[in-house]
Amino acid sequence: MISANLRGAGFALAGFAVFSWHDAVVKALGAHYDAIQIVFFTVVLGFPWVTLILIRDRAGGSLWPRCPGWSALRTVAVMSTMLSAFYAFSTIPLAQTYAIIFATPLIITALSVPILGERVGPRRWAAVALGMVGVLIVLRPGGGVDLSLGHLAALVAAVSGALVAVIMRKIGNQERTVVLLLYPMLANTLVMGALLPLVYRPMSLPHLGGMALVAGGALLAMTLLIAAYRAAEAVVVAPMQYSQMLWAVALGLVFFGETPDGATLLGSCVIAASGLAVFLREGRAHVSQTQPALHATDRPGMAPDPALLRAEEAQD
Repeated sequence: MISANLRGAGFALAGFAVFSWHDAVVKALGAHYDAIQIVFFTVVLGFPWVTLILIRDRAGGSLWPRCPGWSALRTVAVMSTMLSAFYAFSTIPLAQTYAIIFATPLIITALSVPILGERVGPRRWAAVALGMVGVLIVLRPGGGVDLSLGHLAALVAAVSGALVAVIMRKIGNQERTVVLLLYPMLANTLVMGALLPLVYRPMSLPHLGGMALVAGGALLAMTLLIAAYRAAEAVVVAPMQYSQMLWAVALGLVFFGETPDGATLLGSCVIAASGLAVFLREGRAHVSQTQPALHATDRPGMAPDPALLRAEEAQD
C-alpha cells in the first residue's frame, strides 16, 4: 500500500508539472500579448472556476476584511507577483525564471523575522545567504548574461510572492477564504482592465483558448497541491517544487529552443540546496512555530492557500 507521504509527493509532482505547462502556455502567449492582457483575461476566465470553490464557503459574515491593512498589502503583492511572473516567463528563458523564483522560500525566511516575529537561527541565515549566492551565479552581473527587465521582473515576483506567503501565515486563520480569494481577483480585474486599452491586441480563438487553459491549469494544479498537503507532511510536499527545473529544461528546449548554460544549472542547484536546507530545518519540531517557507508553493491570487483550506476543513 502506498504511504501517505509517497502519495502526497506524487500529487505534488503532478501539481508542479501542471504549473510548468501552465507557465509554458504563458510564455507562448507572451510572444503575442502584453503581460497585462494575459493577467486580465486569465483572472476573468478564472472567475467561473473560483465561483464554484466559493459556493462551498459555509461561513457567514461580512466580506469586509478583518485585517484591512494586511489584506490590502497582500492584494497589491498578489497583483505584483502575477504581473511580474507572467512578464518574466514571457521575456526570459524558463530555466532562468524558475531559478530566480526558487529564491522565494529564502526571502520568506528573511521576511518572517520582521513580520511574524520568527526567530531564525544561524543555520537558516546561512542557507539564505547561500541561496542569494546561487541567484548571483544565475544572473552573473557583468558576466555572460545580458540582464533585462525580465530578470528584474522575476526578482520582483520572488519578493512579492514571498510577501504574499508571509502575510498568509499572519492573517490566514483570521480571514475567510472568500475574502482572500475575491479581493486580489477583483483588484486584478479593475487595475489590469484599466490598463488594458494601452496594450490590447485582438485575440484569435486559439489564443483565447490558451488564456482559458492558463486559468484552468492554475486551478487544476492547486487542486493537486491541496490533495498533496492533505496526504503528506508539508516538509515532504514543499521541496517537490524543484522538479519544475526539469520541466523548464525540457519545455524550453522542445518548444522554445532554449538550452540553459552551465552557470544557470549550477546556480539553480545552489538555490535548490539552500531551499531544501530551509525546508528541512523548518520541518523539525520546535524550530519554527509558523513554518513560513513550507507553504510557499501556491500561486497567489489563483486559489486558496493549501494549508489554509486544510485548517478550515479540520474545523468543519
